[in-house]
Amino acid sequence: MTDRQHSYNNVDVLISTEDICKKVLEVGAQISTDYAGKNVLIIAVLNGSFIFCADLVRILNLKCKVDFISVSSYIDTQTQGRVKVVSGIKEDIIGKDVIIVEDIVDRGFTLDFLIKEISLKKPKSIKTCVFLDKKCAREMEVAVDYNCFKIGNDFVVGYGLDCSGFFRHLPYVGKIKESV
Repeated sequence: MTDRQHSYNNVDVLISTEDICKKVLEVGAQISTDYAGKNVLIIAVLNGSFIFCADLVRILNLKCKVDFISVSSYIDTQTQGRVKVVSGIKEDIIGKDVIIVEDIVDRGFTLDFLIKEISLKKPKSIKTCVFLDKKCAREMEVAVDYNCFKIGNDFVVGYGLDCSGFFRHLPYVGKIKESV
């Protein structure tokens, strides 16, 4: 389906479906090269990364397991700066190469929290793979090892990202237009 078939009158397309597909292929190929011959544990951060993670792991040419963690730091469109685990990781992490897959990193609090929490479980290594890197909003420096796109400080939706639970299903990344 094309972006137009899924479009909403109040959402401007910022990153097209085609551009997303190309970039996810590129990042997946790089991860496959970097982790060739290793067993990797992919930890998808729910809810926002579910579409990105699904597309990414289907591209990976390596042996991997996928687990999920659900954390919360947002209320509607505002981050609260405090992160809490809603549902934890079930896989044993000790001695494993871990890649945290996140939809977006902006202020950095959630990713910093996750890296620290996962480090306590003694993995062999931790890398991060984020779909969108909003570096201009960063308040806490965090390592972003793989990223698909760098964006400005816009609030975006689509491809897993939501606004009050809506718009996750859009196959592109868009910005909600201001009300007239």
